[in-house]
Amino acid sequence: MFYRIAWYLCRAILRILRRWEVEGAGHLPAAGGVLVAANHTSYWDPLVVGCALNRPIHYMAKAELFRIPVLRKIIVALGAFPVRRETLDREAIRLALEHLSGGRVVGIFPEGTRSKSGELLKPQYGAALMALKGGVPILPVALVGTRGVWGKVRVRIGKPLYFPEYAGKRPTKEALEDISNRVMGEIGALLRNER
Repeated sequence: MFYRIAWYLCRAILRILRRWEVEGAGHLPAAGGVLVAANHTSYWDPLVVGCALNRPIHYMAKAELFRIPVLRKIIVALGAFPVRRETLDREAIRLALEHLSGGRVVGIFPEGTRSKSGELLKPQYGAALMALKGGVPILPVALVGTRGVWGKVRVRIGKPLYFPEYAGKRPTKEALEDISNRVMGEIGALLRNER
C-alpha cells in the first residue's frame, strides 16, 4: 500500500517538475522474475526507474543508507534491502534470488556506484550472476537528465535480454563478463537513442 501511494505521488512530481518522458514501459514482462539494470548518475535514479515501471521493484541499496534511521524506514517500506559493496555479499544475493524466484522485480545498478562524469562505468558482475542463477531476463534501462532538481528526465526501457546459451551451466567469469558487457552495451545504445 505504501509503495503504491508513493508511486502515484512521485510520478505526479516527476511529471510536473521534471517533465519526464518514458519510452518502452511495455517491455517489462507482466509476470515472473525480472532483473532491472540501469545506469546510475543521480540519487534520483531508483525513484525514477521505480515510477517508470508498473510493477514494484525491490532494490539492492548500499548498506550505508540503512544506517540512517528515517531513511531506513522509508526504503525498507519501499522494498529495498542492503548490499555491502566492498565484498561479494552472499546475503544480498540470496535475498535478490528469493525475490526473483518469487516472481518479483529486482532493481540493480550494474556499475555499482554513481558515475560522476555521466559516462558508463565498467560493470560489476552481480547483475549477470543473479540473472543466471535466477534464470530470469535482464531489462536494460537508460536514464537521461536525472541529475539536479530541474530539467527534463527521460527513461528509455529496452527489450528484455535472455541468455539461453548459458542456461543450466555453472556461471564462468567469461559468461559473467559477456552478459555484463551486453547489458551495458544495450544501456549505452539506449542512451544514444539507437533503439
